[in-house]
Amino acid sequence: MAVSFLRYEVSDLCLAKPALRSLSASATVADALEALKTSDDNFISVWDCNHSKPKSLDGVGGGGGGQLCRCVGKVCMVDVICYLSKDDSLTSPSAALQAPVSEILTKTPGHVMHVEPSCSLRAAIDLILEGVQNLVVPIRTRSNSRRKQHPKPISATSATTIHNGQEFCWLTQEDVIRFLLNSIGLFSPLPAMSIDSLGIISTDILAINYHSSASSALQLISRSLSQQTSVAVVDTDGVLIGEISPFTLACCDESVAAAITTLSAGDLMSYIDCGGPPEHLVKTVMQRLKERKLQGVLENYSLSSSSSYAHALMMTSSSSSDEESSVSSNTTLRPTRSGRYTRSSSYSARMVRRAEAIVCHPKSSLVAVMIQAIAHRVNYVWVIEDDCSVVGIVTFSGMLEVFREHLETMG
Repeated sequence: MAVSFLRYEVSDLCLAKPALRSLSASATVADALEALKTSDDNFISVWDCNHSKPKSLDGVGGGGGGQLCRCVGKVCMVDVICYLSKDDSLTSPSAALQAPVSEILTKTPGHVMHVEPSCSLRAAIDLILEGVQNLVVPIRTRSNSRRKQHPKPISATSATTIHNGQEFCWLTQEDVIRFLLNSIGLFSPLPAMSIDSLGIISTDILAINYHSSASSALQLISRSLSQQTSVAVVDTDGVLIGEISPFTLACCDESVAAAITTLSAGDLMSYIDCGGPPEHLVKTVMQRLKERKLQGVLENYSLSSSSSYAHALMMTSSSSSDEESSVSSNTTLRPTRSGRYTRSSSYSARMVRRAEAIVCHPKSSLVAVMIQAIAHRVNYVWVIEDDCSVVGIVTFSGMLEVFREHLETMG
């Protein structure tokens, strides 16, 4: 059984995976924003399609005729929010939206890599441990062999999933962890061991004080997105109060940049929580934007998109009577099917809890922490003591290192 497990290939993990939606490398930030808002996925793949270059038989360039298309990166709403929160973007938001999408692509090379469907699971884990976050895999179906290998050139805003005559999907750390969990019995006694005894609790964490300005966390948010972790929000004693998570920000829209610019880290947690921004914080953001003469930020966002946050802020700004204020206070934001917020007239529907971090204890078992992370769709779990002080963080990457070592013994 163990030997057969080592024979698994990435194609075995791609079954029923949806084809990637794509964005051209020539697109703008506004194009990326629109694509993200119309997608059920948090990430959109970015492709460079040079139709003047020949491709090889494997579809990735180097002779044989045809066209060359490669996935060169990925973007999500957090990339957009962080970019629009910069001083230059706040000063000229319209120019920021028209900037090339390359401005928000990660500058760290190797986050996205093409692999063949025959790539072994063990090799895929090695690539992930080397820093690859998304493995781009061709989807092989019977229709692929009959499809013409000359797709039309895509426009900057096209949502096409066909490149080099075939569709692609990608694999993430979460996909691999889920696959390993389905065969967890093969790794006994590893799953029952504590994360403390396995030595996978990292003390290298990103944290900010509850009362610090949210804008001072901007670089930390960008780093947490790159590391696939989160930013802990702590008090002066190091007690974990909550988090500013890229996974939560990815379900927001671009006008959250205004909240990052004006609020504290603690208030930002409340602002981005899944019930939508509390009314008093919406008013605070508007007031502080006016003080800094940055009202134009929201005007650009509300005109360029269907931004629910921007609409909420603009409505608050335009309310000048008790009646209008009453209407505004009875309106909240609710998640859509894709996770982003839309208007709702039910105030009671708002969830007023703070952004709660997913936590475990040093003696928690590996399998328990795996299940916990997967259940909450995050790549990490915070580790705390009984007094809620932060010990560190456990990540999918750390878990994969342990499984990779065990695979050596299975071989």
